[in-house]
Amino acid sequence: MVRHKAASLCLLGLAAADILFIGAAGMWPKLPEMPRSQIVVVPLEPPPPAPPETKPAIDTSAFDTVPPNETGVASWYGDEWQGRITASGQPFDDRKLTAAHRTLPLNTRVRVTNLKTGQSVEVTITDRGPYTDGRVIDLSKAAAKKLGMVKEGLVPVRIENVAG
Repeated sequence: MVRHKAASLCLLGLAAADILFIGAAGMWPKLPEMPRSQIVVVPLEPPPPAPPETKPAIDTSAFDTVPPNETGVASWYGDEWQGRITASGQPFDDRKLTAAHRTLPLNTRVRVTNLKTGQSVEVTITDRGPYTDGRVIDLSKAAAKKLGMVKEGLVPVRIENVAG
């Protein structure tokens, strides 16, 4: 008998909840109905371009000047960097005469001279670096071979701008 009363109360509670939900559903605001015959016009042309934004002029003269001479320690990088994209957007090739420098403009041609041996090589700056303190330029393996520094790894060098 107790089970029957409990089941009846449970059923009565469910029915009351249904009535409340159905009544509450009718209280939501109704969206306005759009007439079905209304035609929507979609333009086929793109909107006119926005006027160009005026940006303050940036003084790039500091980037365009190449110091006549710079001395410091050179290192070389190669094997693990092979094929990676450089700052110039070109893939690194350790067989080409290229180098990384922190500030020289990309695609600048410079002559690097080994101050111990006097050997020199012309390279193109295609990347940024070196990121190790005390070094001024990172050379490709091919350039390091021309300077005779592959075994040593680090040598003192002079960097000169190559006109042309």
